[in-house]
Amino acid sequence: MALGRRRSSHQGELFVTSADLPQSPGHAFYDRLNSLLAEVQFDRFVEDLCRPHYADEVGRPSVPPGTYFRMLFVGYFEGIDSQRGIAWRCADSLSLRAFLAIPPTEASPDHSSLTKIRKRLPEVVHEQVFARVLALAHEKKLLRGQTVGVDSTTLEANAAMRAIVRTDTGENYKTYLKRLATEAGIENPTDEDLRRFDRKRKKKASNEEWTSATDGDSRIAKMKDGRTHLAYKAEHAVDLDSGLVLSAAVHPADRGDAATLVDSLLRTQVNLVRAGLEIEVEEAVADKGYHKSETLAECTGWGWRTYIPEPKRKKRVWTDKPESWRVATAANRRRVRGERSKRLQKRRSEFVERTFAHVCGTGGARRTWLRGRVNVTKRYLIQVAAHNLGVVMRSLFGVGKPRTLQGAAEAAFALVLWLLSVRVYWVVR
Repeated sequence: MALGRRRSSHQGELFVTSADLPQSPGHAFYDRLNSLLAEVQFDRFVEDLCRPHYADEVGRPSVPPGTYFRMLFVGYFEGIDSQRGIAWRCADSLSLRAFLAIPPTEASPDHSSLTKIRKRLPEVVHEQVFARVLALAHEKKLLRGQTVGVDSTTLEANAAMRAIVRTDTGENYKTYLKRLATEAGIENPTDEDLRRFDRKRKKKASNEEWTSATDGDSRIAKMKDGRTHLAYKAEHAVDLDSGLVLSAAVHPADRGDAATLVDSLLRTQVNLVRAGLEIEVEEAVADKGYHKSETLAECTGWGWRTYIPEPKRKKRVWTDKPESWRVATAANRRRVRGERSKRLQKRRSEFVERTFAHVCGTGGARRTWLRGRVNVTKRYLIQVAAHNLGVVMRSLFGVGKPRTLQGAAEAAFALVLWLLSVRVYWVVR
């Protein structure tokens, strides 16, 4: 065999036939996923869903809706957080082009196409696609939905803290700080003087006084790693029998957990109805951050049993509170003390935290590159829908992500090495 040499010129052939173009052998995971989506006629469903938002026979044909949603699925499965990264990955991979059904003679959609389609399609369309994936999980006999675990996490917004401005005067932080230093008697303060002056101040930034000039829906919040950043709050309601996410809502980061619990449970019930399922939520399990007497009473009014631990505090006085608050709090306290509550709390810690690890950790959703709560919600809903598809794939085929087999091979190799080392140790001994 002769030695191959790399061509020094980048100019290729002027004319290439389609038969000469490279063909992809495909990827086992994406081939299985495509067959699963074809089984439930996913493309026909999303085309009928999106048709009212396009003109009939006017203009050039758009990117097929099935391709748009598949590209967002790819963002989750490949752990890519930006649309530019998704577009580049799909253009670079022959197996992903096969997954998207893009012929080798055509270019894959650009990131700007994803932006235009996202702006064209309303939030309710993304919610219905999310519900269709839940219906698919129910068809595979995975979904139960009576017992729901709820928890939240923070998402880093596409906005910088140095771009915040005062809500009353419109001053940026440096201008505001310089004015305070001047009023305190520091004439012509330098940057070092401002930093020294700022360190002595106690309350520096609050959402009541400051807002982002680039993303007004984001809020100042402390992230999971301790940093203070502009952020959103993502809240999951998870089926504690299957690990499927039944609702995924994006709220401003300064909204308390107790204020959004009922909203998440109602979204869960709406998604189940949209999926065509006759399932009603019966139990809600959350941590002590969700404990509030008013919220417990509202959950009781909707017919939901709550298992929410009560934080340590002084003895409550109910003289000025409605009787329904006291009754709901006492009933929740009685349920929390039982063995069933302990089992449910363990499952909530396992199942709900796992969804955040998959969606935000390895799924690329912790840092959003979009601005505005609606835009972030649209993208986040499809990422969570992709997570639910992964749960279905793991149940049916044993693999929930395309790179799972690589990790399994490494684990098997490590196990073999460990067994060999143990055997050598005992032989030598």
